[in-house]
Amino acid sequence: MTQRIAVMLLATFAVYFGLLAAQAALAGEKAAAKNPQIERGRYIVKIAGCNDCHTAGYALTGGKVPESQWLTGDKLGWRGPWGTTYPVNLRLYMQRLTQDQWVKAAKNMQTRPPMPWFALRDMSEQDLKALYAYVKTLGPAGEPAPAFVPPGKEPQGPAVQFPAPPPQ
Repeated sequence: MTQRIAVMLLATFAVYFGLLAAQAALAGEKAAAKNPQIERGRYIVKIAGCNDCHTAGYALTGGKVPESQWLTGDKLGWRGPWGTTYPVNLRLYMQRLTQDQWVKAAKNMQTRPPMPWFALRDMSEQDLKALYAYVKTLGPAGEPAPAFVPPGKEPQGPAVQFPAPPPQ
């Protein structure tokens, strides 16, 4: 009888501590969701159009892609006189950087089209930090984007063809 009671007590403690751990994890998620900096970052991602390119299918579905799939890059290339570029998986990219490294990179970035790098450059440091915090809360997911394809080379997958830029 004593061994049976001990097993029941151990099982009860295991369930109890499991529930406590689950409750703590849920409280952590709720706290992150209420963090103003993270909410600001989510807002910036939405209004700055980050998802339009960096989330597969986002623009085509009118934004109806689950947040768990946001910012994982895309295999749709953007082709023009510069070659073919692909939207980076920001969730993997941000994992390699500290907040300060991200802010410095964003302020000094100059990429190939169609990335509006100048929009990042013009964001406030506070907004860049919020964007970083939000992407970090999403965690790593997905795979790296395909590599840049130089001008004159054919991309392997689908690509949007841009016209040549107007003469300057």
